[in-house]
Amino acid sequence: MVDDPRSFAIAMLEKLYVELAKFPGVATKNDHYLALSYAVRDRLLHRWVTSARSIFERKQRTVVYLSAEYLIGPQLGSNIQALGIEETVREALTELGISLDDLLEHEEEPGLGNGGLGRLAACFMDSLATLGIAAVGHGLRYEFGIFDQDIRDGWQVEHTDRWLRHGFPWEIRRYDVEHTIGFGGHTEHGTHGVRWIPERFVKGVPYDIPIAGYGTPTTNFLRLWSAVAAEEFDLGAFQVGEYWRAVDGKIRSENLTKVVYPNDASPPGKQLRLEQQYFFVSCALQDCIRLLLLGGATVHELPQTIAVQLNDTHPTLAIPELMRLLMDVHGLGWDEAWKITHETFSYTNHTLLPEALETWPLPLVKRLLPRHLEIIFEINRRFIDEVRTRFPGDDARVRRMSLIGEDGDKTVRMAHLATVASHHINGVAALHSKLLRETVLRDFAELWPERFTNVTNGVTPRRFVALANPRLASLIDDAIGEQWVRDLDRLRDLEKLADDAAFCAKWRDVKLANKAALASHLGNAFDPEAMLDTQCKRIHEYKRQHLNLIHAIVLWQRLVRGDDSDVPRTILLAGKAAPGYFAAKLIIRLAHGVAEAIANDPRTRDRLRVVFFPDFNVKSAQRIYPAADLSEQISTAGMEASGTGNMKFTLNGALTIGTLDGANVEIRARVGAEHFFLFGLTADEVLERKRRGYYPRDVLARDEELRAAIDLIAGGAFSRGDRAMFAPLVADLVERDPFLVLADFRAYADAQEDVAVAWRSPASWVKSSILNVARAGYFSSDRSIREYAQTIWNVRQS
Repeated sequence: MVDDPRSFAIAMLEKLYVELAKFPGVATKNDHYLALSYAVRDRLLHRWVTSARSIFERKQRTVVYLSAEYLIGPQLGSNIQALGIEETVREALTELGISLDDLLEHEEEPGLGNGGLGRLAACFMDSLATLGIAAVGHGLRYEFGIFDQDIRDGWQVEHTDRWLRHGFPWEIRRYDVEHTIGFGGHTEHGTHGVRWIPERFVKGVPYDIPIAGYGTPTTNFLRLWSAVAAEEFDLGAFQVGEYWRAVDGKIRSENLTKVVYPNDASPPGKQLRLEQQYFFVSCALQDCIRLLLLGGATVHELPQTIAVQLNDTHPTLAIPELMRLLMDVHGLGWDEAWKITHETFSYTNHTLLPEALETWPLPLVKRLLPRHLEIIFEINRRFIDEVRTRFPGDDARVRRMSLIGEDGDKTVRMAHLATVASHHINGVAALHSKLLRETVLRDFAELWPERFTNVTNGVTPRRFVALANPRLASLIDDAIGEQWVRDLDRLRDLEKLADDAAFCAKWRDVKLANKAALASHLGNAFDPEAMLDTQCKRIHEYKRQHLNLIHAIVLWQRLVRGDDSDVPRTILLAGKAAPGYFAAKLIIRLAHGVAEAIANDPRTRDRLRVVFFPDFNVKSAQRIYPAADLSEQISTAGMEASGTGNMKFTLNGALTIGTLDGANVEIRARVGAEHFFLFGLTADEVLERKRRGYYPRDVLARDEELRAAIDLIAGGAFSRGDRAMFAPLVADLVERDPFLVLADFRAYADAQEDVAVAWRSPASWVKSSILNVARAGYFSSDRSIREYAQTIWNVRQS
């Protein structure tokens, strides 16, 4: 396709006419956005068709990535970037009197995920395409996403995320493909095998989103499944006046793909989550087998054709579903079906928190998926026989390893099922993988040590540096060339410039300009000259946003006393709390209470600010990462699997204050201990402190500043005099402190004093910032994907 500015302008106008039936003069900003997106999509689809044909004809082994979420972010800018046509598009739009930046700002963020898990999946899809590895990501097409976060009187309020209301031009509905998914019913066992008779059926229909590689013709795709009723309208019920029953099946079926992670506090919520998980993996596997047979192969060749990666435990029902399809539909025996299943699947674990390791009530699984429970029981029987053979007489080990949990109500343990069936199990940071082998999956690692490995997470530099931080990207391009965008190790060439005064001045100017842009976006909420101290991630007690806030209170009180030893500082927080997670919502309320108290104090507000950026998502993250001076990675050691926000901040020149948790360990090792502000108990020390008995009141008794801060929270200083508001938070800290916030506070405060000392030396700070970026090349998702390809999937990049 010809891509000079005039030709592109004509192509965009053509889309305005024939796709939207609009013309200049009446077209809205959304019309212009859609027309531009369709013109860009045309160019993507040419590459996509070429890639798909090549994969189909060469029978290239394809990675099938199963993930409950893909936080892909706005697509227009990233697709223009991947095609290398930004200059052309800008000139074409200028000719039409349209601003590209206005259209980029207008774009709605796809509501296809929640947090780090979904963003990692999106980074991996970007890198798979960029490296030329054939891949399809399967997931769910959520109609209303997670939620939009609003703040009212300091409290989080959730609103429906209507991300599809203005149209989503990047998806293509495949009307010729649909799969039938059953639920409930019973099984019949006969001489010719087992037959599952479901009680009800749902249809799965696919929507494809192209994922373009950068600097390569490879274009893969996400295939997201939407649920529709097997029979959308009951005409008989309608004709007799039962209008609700006429559409009941449609409503019930479509609920499957309404929202990300429906609240599972109630039995219906639990059932809906389980239905979601089974629905998308069944659609994915049926589709993989359909394409396999279409290409002339047989199900016996499945492991040679696809490598299926389970992104955490949400897709684990793919294991019994593949066994069911192979045995009940395609007639294979157990042993051959199990061999194919084992050779096909690998599993990535993303958490060490026991409550996050999915289990499902056994009665629910039996009622919803009776055939799958039979298969799980048989997998478990054979597995337990193997355990008893290897460890005779060790009944305690058998109970720990069983796929069926029997402590209290019986449950199906999804992490155990994924581990038993997969040929590889990986953690996502060196420390996480070590703890995985030593704690939650220790018994399995002792049984099959060869299956366990580590692949440290990474992030795409295309979105999170080149696209999010064009000022920095341009400076790096001028200094070392443009190749770093595809080969992040080339950033090492920046080291030689860390002592170059002229380059350091430009680096400082870039950071200041980014901070000014963020401050302006937030209504001039802070002084760009002050240190921007940022903590932006999902709100959770183990991530310890309240540790940050307690320190902010201490800084405020020091300023009130006339102690100005700290530097001018803006503490910026962003993140969402799960709708049912009251403690996390209380932390958000505390953040706003502290921000209000400081802002209303004329003695301190010019030197200290607390700002909360609402509705944190990929789009807002792209504003924050480039502006940050200090990155807060302060989770309780041993509880964060990896983190990727830490990598994004580092790649944008922020220095880190953090614990030895997740990928922080590797970031510190690579950028240098002298460029990282370390504090806190280690993972081993956390366990030892809890084992010996931890009494948070003793910590308070020894630390006057900490005690005073807690007293202010309890006394209503940040709740307009309401002592009851934060009573649950205070009681949990004082009586239990399960995440050792108080235990780590003094070390954290001391490390923050080191931060202040470093900030007072601008030249030294800028040098550390440059070296952080220069030494962070390892944390590219391209490197992660190469490791998966070589050690787990056995696929080659083109």
